[in-house]
Amino acid sequence: MSQPPKPTLAALKIERPERPVRRARPRWPWIVVLVLLVAGGFGVAGWKRAKVSVVVTAPAVPASGGAARNTVLNASGYVTARRQATVSSKATGKVVEVMLEEGMRVEAGQVLARLDTSNVEASLRLAQAQAVSARRAMGETQAQFDRAELELKRIRPLAAQQIASPSDLDRAEADVKSFRARLALQEQEQSVAEHQVSVWKLELEDRTIRAPFAGIVVSKNAQPGEMISPISAGGGFIRTGIGTLVDMTSLEIEVDVNEGYINRVSPGQKVTAKLDAYADWEIPAKVIAIIPTADRQKATVKVRIGFEHLDPRILPDMGVKVAFEGEDRSAATAAGVLIPREAIRQADGRDVVWVVLDYKVERRAIQWDKHQTASQGAVTVHAGLKAGEQVVVRGPATLSEGDQVRTGKETK
Repeated sequence: MSQPPKPTLAALKIERPERPVRRARPRWPWIVVLVLLVAGGFGVAGWKRAKVSVVVTAPAVPASGGAARNTVLNASGYVTARRQATVSSKATGKVVEVMLEEGMRVEAGQVLARLDTSNVEASLRLAQAQAVSARRAMGETQAQFDRAELELKRIRPLAAQQIASPSDLDRAEADVKSFRARLALQEQEQSVAEHQVSVWKLELEDRTIRAPFAGIVVSKNAQPGEMISPISAGGGFIRTGIGTLVDMTSLEIEVDVNEGYINRVSPGQKVTAKLDAYADWEIPAKVIAIIPTADRQKATVKVRIGFEHLDPRILPDMGVKVAFEGEDRSAATAAGVLIPREAIRQADGRDVVWVVLDYKVERRAIQWDKHQTASQGAVTVHAGLKAGEQVVVRGPATLSEGDQVRTGKETK
């Protein structure tokens, strides 16, 4: 009988169940989640951008353009030129040439007329000849002075050696002093002669009459052949000037204001001027100065008024009426501000507007003149708005308090 086989080490092995093979997890779910998060962020940002509405705005402007104009004083006066001169010469003489006409514009230094210069030219030539004679006489004296000095230098050593007599030395010294004094006198005479030449040159120049400043010639008073003088002389045959020149850029208004009303006038005050020749033309002006003295006989104070803009129609000596203006700020406040009619909307039974502040809209209740006829599409708001604030004229109908907006063209 055969024996059973002996157990082997392999038979002692414990049998264990097989474990399933572990597979690697896929990564695509995490990628999908990340993509969804990024898309959500862009969606939120796009939603926020979509909430920024584009609106068209307009400013609220003062209904009266500032303080209301209020006339506090009326006066009348004349247009005057601050720079006006009767052009004349500095010397009396006969007119030989006149180069001006009424209405002509001249520049400063331009030659307007010339006087007869024959006598002055003759005197100038005489003075020039005297100056030449003085120079030549001084040259002769200079030569004699040099010879006297040389003579003195020769006699001094001879007199020291007692070869020449003391009288010879005294004579030589006297000659040197005499010629030195004569030379100094002739130098002074030469200087006088040269100054005399300069004087006659000025006299010659004074016979040419030039314009003292740029302006317009308004009158011509002299003709060639007439005598003219800087001072008034007896009789009617000597003119005191060749014409009158006016600087048109210096035109202003002078009015006399009763001293009882001068307290209504102040420097820099706005003035409306109307020329008698152009009664419908309102010229803006302002007070330049109040002359600090009164006329005792007329009980008035002179006031200078300057034009803000000059016009060729304004001429010297024209009559003018002026109205001194004051400021009525209460009237300006009551007038309110102007806004476009389409900016007014209805909300909860009230009239409102949307006001843009820091890129956000704010609803504002207003009071406005509903019976007003819109002037160029604008109406007057009496309460609820201030001048300078921006109101929404066109924009989305879904605007709400605090919405972010930006100004631009209206989107369709």
